[in-house]
Amino acid sequence: MTLTESLLSYALAAGILTLTPGLDTALVLRTAASQGSKKALFTAFGISTGCLVWGAMVALGLGAVLAASEIAFNVLKWIGAAYLAWLGLQMLFKPRSEMNMDAPESRHKALRIGNSPFVKGLFGNVLNPKVGVFYVSFLPQFVATGYPVGPYIFGLAAMHAVIGTLWSVTMISATRPLSRWLRRPAVVRTLDRLTGTVFIAFAVRLATTKR
Repeated sequence: MTLTESLLSYALAAGILTLTPGLDTALVLRTAASQGSKKALFTAFGISTGCLVWGAMVALGLGAVLAASEIAFNVLKWIGAAYLAWLGLQMLFKPRSEMNMDAPESRHKALRIGNSPFVKGLFGNVLNPKVGVFYVSFLPQFVATGYPVGPYIFGLAAMHAVIGTLWSVTMISATRPLSRWLRRPAVVRTLDRLTGTVFIAFAVRLATTKR
């Protein structure tokens, strides 16, 4: 296919993929509602960085190992499922009652890398082997004729990251009119528990996924 055909068809496919509700959507919305727009943006940047990591691995040929090796797939699958379950259980059994968006975090909490919105977004993407397998099977189909495969695939992954970030910004902006309602303690606790349940469901789904 030509360059124009490649970019237009991929933009459409990637846009549909991005609009489909999933783990990334749940994570961004939960962070926007409970911690504010700024941290939600960091979460979105983490997710987009995860897309770039997978894009780089696929471009370098490492993603093919994941697609071909059942052991590699299962190891990453269980790590990702455990991470999602850990996040989900924290939200489910220790939900917040207030957001404290303007209060500075304690030094100890700030040093805990697992609490970083960026890292949560990054790990949630990188530790999902289905993203890698999807990129391996999906991105090569849109490589334009006459262009080097590796750099082009990474460029497509970067394009997906940009589309995803724009969609995240749209979702985050939509939460602002509801910010006063979303600050209520009962609402914060409910959102945490609902999102925790969703994360646990994603963990179970990921753990039972077959290559």
